[in-house]
Amino acid sequence: MALDSPDSLMTLTIEYCLRNLEGTLCYLLDETLRLHPDIFLPSEICDKLVNTYMELVHTDQNFELHQGFFLLFSDPRSSRLTRVQLREDTVQDQDLEAIGSQDLIELHLTNCEKLTSKSLETLGRFRHTLVSLSLFGCSNLFYEEENPGGYENDDRLVNPSRQLPVTDFTFQGFSRLRMLNLGRLTEEVDVETLLRPLSSLTSLDLSGIKLCKATFLTQWKDRLSSLVLYNMDLSEEHIQTVTQLIQLRHLDISRDRVLSYYKFKLTRKVLSIIVQSLVNLVSLDISGHVMLENCAVPQIEEAVGRPSSWGCLTPHCATRRTFQPTSALSRPPVSLGLQVTGAKNEDQILNAIETYTEYRPEIASRAINHLFDIARIQHCSQLLRALQLVIAALRCHKYDKSIQVTGSAALFYLTNSEYRAEQSVKLRRQVIQVVLNGMESYQEVTVQRNCCLTLCNFTIPDELEFQYQRVNELLLSILNQSRQDDSIQRIAVHLCNALVCQVDNDHKEAVGKMGFVTTMLKLIQKRLVDKTCDQVMEYSWSALWNITDETPDNCDMFLNYSGMKLFLECLKEFPDKQELHRNMLGLLGNVAEVRCLRPQLLTPQFITVFSNLLDSKADGIEVSYNACGVLSHIMFDGPQAWTMEEPLREQVMDRMWAAIQSWDVTSKRNINYRSFEPILRLLPQELAPVSQHWATWALYNLISVY
Repeated sequence: MALDSPDSLMTLTIEYCLRNLEGTLCYLLDETLRLHPDIFLPSEICDKLVNTYMELVHTDQNFELHQGFFLLFSDPRSSRLTRVQLREDTVQDQDLEAIGSQDLIELHLTNCEKLTSKSLETLGRFRHTLVSLSLFGCSNLFYEEENPGGYENDDRLVNPSRQLPVTDFTFQGFSRLRMLNLGRLTEEVDVETLLRPLSSLTSLDLSGIKLCKATFLTQWKDRLSSLVLYNMDLSEEHIQTVTQLIQLRHLDISRDRVLSYYKFKLTRKVLSIIVQSLVNLVSLDISGHVMLENCAVPQIEEAVGRPSSWGCLTPHCATRRTFQPTSALSRPPVSLGLQVTGAKNEDQILNAIETYTEYRPEIASRAINHLFDIARIQHCSQLLRALQLVIAALRCHKYDKSIQVTGSAALFYLTNSEYRAEQSVKLRRQVIQVVLNGMESYQEVTVQRNCCLTLCNFTIPDELEFQYQRVNELLLSILNQSRQDDSIQRIAVHLCNALVCQVDNDHKEAVGKMGFVTTMLKLIQKRLVDKTCDQVMEYSWSALWNITDETPDNCDMFLNYSGMKLFLECLKEFPDKQELHRNMLGLLGNVAEVRCLRPQLLTPQFITVFSNLLDSKADGIEVSYNACGVLSHIMFDGPQAWTMEEPLREQVMDRMWAAIQSWDVTSKRNINYRSFEPILRLLPQELAPVSQHWATWALYNLISVY
């Protein structure tokens, strides 16, 4: 059995403070949050506050976004920030400006598409302290408007604004900057001019950038230890430049194999030249390249000459080196090393997910798909790591269709009963949270189906109770969509039914107010129109049975929204559906337990229907038993409440006596009672002995058989 590893006190405290800022660190002044004046927060706390805040914003739909949050860290005299990671479009220019007085050492901005050229000035304020900077995917950062706003003439915008690349920004003055990621930088930017002022660079990522000439990289040939040129359209000139960077320990010239515009062909000889030249290399990523044997010899081979001792690439320090596979997730690795990514085995697949998740979701998605196959067909031997990596990928890319589809599918198999004993409560809760995130963020059929199926792997309602309201809202949202896949609808109704079974009345009342009762009635109405009695129809009635149990408000909603009309129509349309009849009568038993609602059942039409169902042999004794239960509660109100002439009260009671006498008291029942109170209520009375008899029979059967 897996052991739970609780979060640290620091983690728990940070999250509590972020969820209760006004009650802990801050006070409200002029509708603006401000730090209490007697508080000083060191960088160890501030960094965690900001980074955890960003994580909660992107992973917890219920977390409240604070517009002025970053202003809390505007004054270094009360708060110190050193290492900050911001991502996606929740980050704007004013947020970065708010922390502009801080002495940041690390600033990682990932896919912050709302950042504009205004933030370049803020970046300049960090130039004396920054050691590590990532601007990956910040596509608008190096653009400025030629004519902001334009001007109007005769209600016409004469000179609309135009986006032009920034030409006057460089990294001049960033003397301490060692690590820089410019991945997916717009191609209009002159990379050489931008980077030339940097004198201390040791790590550079130029993923997805169009770079005609790379010779300027040699200015760091004695310093650069890591270079990433992923998805760059390489040329022989690029390779010649790379081979001069003799201090390189990590080189990535991989590419996405799906893209077809690449002209450069990597041969084994060229690869040998790279490895032979870069003697300090410990990791090399050439994923996506199809290794060519018999092709035209590149000029670089002519110039360098034939390598003397490499043959099929056997590096002289193989035990120290890590070589990625020659084609991402498809071909075997060039050479065995300490760590290899690929698709040959579980280790390679998990390494690929871990390596590529943040910046290369297209490759991570393919790796997760291979993990899905392992979990489905074989056996995942590194379950904890696999789950953590898939969870991280789903959190990082909640709007990426490919990641959400493959990740949710993998979670379904990784959380099934085969792996249950290896999973802690904490881990399973993390799975539930990312599944719900996917359902909220991505309204796509496959994702929705995968997420619903994954939830079925959990003990319901117990394991979902910590997200009870949220999961119910999501499922009801799915069921209320005008066009819905039948399989998703079936799973969602099943989950709704399970969620309202065996929970307390407060939960049921809350779900009822969300529209649970009306949603189920709409599903039933739709099935009646289609003349279809399927699992959705039966689950819907079962869910109504569960949610009305000892919950008068929900029973009242059922009556107010034409529930009895649908009951009669279902009886007429589907006379032979035994389980349907049982579910409907069980629900009406709950309604009949509510004294103030019983007069609405006391009509000739309804009483006649209930009386006739006393003779039903459907589903053993269940339909007859439930019909008798409904009538027993009605009879409990006494003869003065019986205001109709037909059928006579005595005649109905006689039929009830006969029905009870016909039942086998040792019958096994298909029913769950949370409480005996509604039955016990019928015992101390003299107005309806038949009601006492039904209650006594019920108790005897339940306590003797179970």
